[in-house]
Amino acid sequence: MTDLTTTSPDAHRDQSLRTVGHISYALHLVVAIGAVLPSFQPSILLLVAAFIIDLVKRGDAHGTWQESHFRWRLRSVVWAGVLYVLTLPLWFLFVLPGWIAWGLISLWFVYRVARGWLSLNDRKPMPV
Repeated sequence: MTDLTTTSPDAHRDQSLRTVGHISYALHLVVAIGAVLPSFQPSILLLVAAFIIDLVKRGDAHGTWQESHFRWRLRSVVWAGVLYVLTLPLWFLFVLPGWIAWGLISLWFVYRVARGWLSLNDRKPMPV
């Protein structure tokens, strides 16, 4: 007879990491949508908080399918940051190219967040 009130440590860890993933993806999505919609500008601190959470909890996911999600989210933030910095001069020289570049980067970031969150919901790892 199995006691349904107890769960294995692996099941508890899996659920805990999925909760962290949902929180992180939600914070990423708020910032990503804010980057696409000029009238809605949430604080970049939300993204920094999500990034720090992912850095701190990444080790807990080592060896699990969720490890790829931590890597996916961290890489998404780093690449978006690099691309924003590289295209920053376009804003000072020409407003329209800067707006277009940042809009495309923001849409790419929204795509990464959505793709990752959907895979997390399906309990699927992200591609390497």
